[in-house]
Amino acid sequence: MSTDFDPATSVLSDISGDYTIDPAHTRLGFSARHAMVATVRGQFNDFTGTAHVDTANPANSKVELSIVADSISTGSEQRDGHLRSGDFFESEQFPNITFTSTSVERDGDDWSITGDLTIKGVTHSIEVPFEYTGSATDPFGNTRIGFEGKATLLRKDWGLSWNAALETGGVLVSDKIKLEFDVSAIKNAEGEQA
Repeated sequence: MSTDFDPATSVLSDISGDYTIDPAHTRLGFSARHAMVATVRGQFNDFTGTAHVDTANPANSKVELSIVADSISTGSEQRDGHLRSGDFFESEQFPNITFTSTSVERDGDDWSITGDLTIKGVTHSIEVPFEYTGSATDPFGNTRIGFEGKATLLRKDWGLSWNAALETGGVLVSDKIKLEFDVSAIKNAEGEQA
C-alpha cells in the first residue's frame, strides 16, 4: 500500500505468536465527506487490542479491539462534542466501540480479517483487508510487526444516521465512512497470552 517509505525490515521469518497493539504507534483513523465537497479526517486516541497470529493456520488467528468512543478527535472540539452526543456515538451510554474477529484468511502478505464491529450497541460484520508491512526489533528489544488496512462502512447501519440537508442538494455528512488502520503490535513475552 505505502511506497512512500523506506523498504520494510523483517526480523521474523514466522510472525506467529501473541501480540499487544501499541497505541503510541498505531492509528485508528477514519474519513468522511463533508458538505459533499471536503474530506474530514479523524482518529480515536484511546484503545486497546490484542492479536494471536498463526501463519501456518490463519483461521486460528484472532484479533480483539476496544476503542473508547470519547477519544474521537477530528481537530475541532465542537465537532468532536457533536460526534460524542446522541446524534452519533452517544458515548455516555455506549462508552466503547469493539471489534472481535470471527475469521482470518491469508494470501502471502495479504490478510483478510472479518469480525463483529459493535457501535452504540449495534453489531454488524465487516471485512478488513490488511497488508503485512514487516517486522523489526526496536531499540528497546521489543519484537514488532506492522499491518495496514482499509475498509468502508455505511454509518447508518450502526444507527449513526444524523444528517442535515444542503440547499444545493445532498447532505452535510456522507453515509459512507472510510476506516484506516496503521497497526504496530509488540510480541508478548513467551507464555504471556494475548
